[in-house]
Amino acid sequence: MSSTWAPVGEQPVIPCKQTKKERVTGFGTINPQSGQLVVNFAEKGNAKSFKKHLKKVIRAYKGKQKIIIYVDNVRYHHAKALKPFLAAHPKLELRYLTAYSPDMNPIEKVWWYMRKYITHNRYLSSLKDRIAKFWQLFSKCLVPNEILKNICVINF
Repeated sequence: MSSTWAPVGEQPVIPCKQTKKERVTGFGTINPQSGQLVVNFAEKGNAKSFKKHLKKVIRAYKGKQKIIIYVDNVRYHHAKALKPFLAAHPKLELRYLTAYSPDMNPIEKVWWYMRKYITHNRYLSSLKDRIAKFWQLFSKCLVPNEILKNICVINF
């Protein structure tokens, strides 16, 4: 949800000419200690596309002894098809967050930031334009950075 200004009594109109259903699944892994982001986009969210994302994470952190990723409970995070891959990559460990706990997941803060600066009260004519805006906003976050490090702070 977002808000905007408008003259009293006038409802603001934000044009959204979407003639067909456009959808893409975004996979994101954030290191809250460094702010480094690893992102993949896929046409469908499933075990195959999630495994592709995990491979990208392994490449990004190839020098690390252990990679622990906290994930939500979407079905493909638990897929049997992932078990052989995870067994073959023992340095990669998936840990599952409790159900319905987006406040505990730092990547949700990144997605909030993305929606705030790309989609809220803005018109982009296509999904391609939105993805281009995403990379424009986050290209500097693919390496350790203070922007996402500050956004992903969890204060409990």
